[in-house]
Amino acid sequence: MMDSDKPLVKIRRRKKLFEEQKGNEFHDEAKNHKGSLDHLKERMLYVFGNTADLIFEDMKIAETDGLLFYLESSIDTQQLQNSLLNKHTFQETHAFDLHSEQGLKDYCRQQFGGAAYGIFNNDEEIINALLNGSVVIAISTFPIFISLSMANNNFRQVAEPTSQTVTRGPKDSFVEGLTTNMSLIRRRIRNANLCFEQFLIGSDTKTRVLIGYINGIANAEIVAEVRKRILDIDVSAVFESANIEELIADKTFTLFPLALNTERPDTACGNLIEGKIVIIVDGTPFVLIVPAVFPDFFVSAEDYYQDIYIASFTRLLRYISFLIVIITPAAYVAILTFHQEMLPTNLLISIIAQRQRVPFPAFIEVLIMEITFEILREAGIRLPRAVGQTVSIVGALVVGQAAALAGLISNIMVIIVAITATANFVAPVASLSAASRMLRFLLLLVASFLGLYGVLLGIVYMVAHLASLRSFGVPYLAPVAPFTKENLKDIFVRFPYWAMNKRPSYLRSPNQKKFPKQGSPSPPDLSGGSKG
Repeated sequence: MMDSDKPLVKIRRRKKLFEEQKGNEFHDEAKNHKGSLDHLKERMLYVFGNTADLIFEDMKIAETDGLLFYLESSIDTQQLQNSLLNKHTFQETHAFDLHSEQGLKDYCRQQFGGAAYGIFNNDEEIINALLNGSVVIAISTFPIFISLSMANNNFRQVAEPTSQTVTRGPKDSFVEGLTTNMSLIRRRIRNANLCFEQFLIGSDTKTRVLIGYINGIANAEIVAEVRKRILDIDVSAVFESANIEELIADKTFTLFPLALNTERPDTACGNLIEGKIVIIVDGTPFVLIVPAVFPDFFVSAEDYYQDIYIASFTRLLRYISFLIVIITPAAYVAILTFHQEMLPTNLLISIIAQRQRVPFPAFIEVLIMEITFEILREAGIRLPRAVGQTVSIVGALVVGQAAALAGLISNIMVIIVAITATANFVAPVASLSAASRMLRFLLLLVASFLGLYGVLLGIVYMVAHLASLRSFGVPYLAPVAPFTKENLKDIFVRFPYWAMNKRPSYLRSPNQKKFPKQGSPSPPDLSGGSKG
């Protein structure tokens, strides 16, 4: 273990020891508040390990000794300076009895007004308040503490999405702040039945996690299952929604994502209206949506802001691109290795002429180029955004062309890799793009041994695997398997908005109708008839 990690380990051990030793003298004094303010300070230093950002300020409330303390790294110090340290109203307490709980509550109500404050009487609540960005005030005359929320909310401002962009539609995205993310949803769904439930996950991080749903629309059994799985999580730390996704997924060992993630508030709200549940994790702009079915990963928010014909065409294009990504390299290897007779004579002669100088079999040729592109793609992600995408796409083509001129690969191989790479970028959700890249390598391996029969067997196995998956009990291939004709209006193509008046039946919503059935409006008759 590195030396820099030792203080953190010591703090964790102190916290654990503090929680376990319920009968020691520190805890007895904390519970009954019989010790002085100096003893309180000692207890806090004992728990936090004399950390540099734990600040204590001696103060006077009228003629009563007080102690104000906080974690400097967790609070807004400017707010503290303006609201407490520069205030002199602490002296105006003659009308309140600070020796009674009711008097202390009355004092807080007048002193702090609408500010978020709390009153409690044990050290465990003090620790939680400090860790959540509160300032704690202790009074020597009464065994009760006051906490004032002054959390540092210096999060990134709402900006345009970086990974799920659209040419038409809202330009805002979720941020790292939990409250801001809730407000982005509330702004769009003004429904009193919209409900958020909060959980604290992680014994060390105590990360706030919210599940959001609309009462009366979301299925109560699915909500209960989501709640149960989150409550069952017992880990030390949660930093991103991906951690939650992995811990609550129906199946871990699968390439396919079982929860949809998005940084777009309009996408999250649209799914809430459908009867789904959102999971928001403090500290990340990516929100999870469950249950998720396979067709969800081919839907873009822009589909609902475009003409139905354009939206339907682009959605079909995404399905075709997915097949191109996983099948094209494998089909190339299979045909050149086992099924040359399937190619037209002129094309076969052209390919053979290109491959005369290539020293590798087709499988190795494809593998070299695919791995090279993956390396360049990964490098493009790590580089600054301005040059990253150029490196990943143009770099692969330049390297491929140079390799073709050197006789290491054929020209048609460069074309296949370029088409495959471009098609992979069509996927609207990054998790689907990653899954298709892995599937491409698996089918490529099978094709090198069994040819097109292996490719076909691989596709059959993939479909069978998809049919076996569930997302919170919902079949992953719904509404195709099991087949539901009514739900196909927004799967491969998009029907007019007025025609999609029902929620997906596979979500088992208690309120199936989104709005009354209605048709397309008819143009008015403006002929007016002829004058006699």
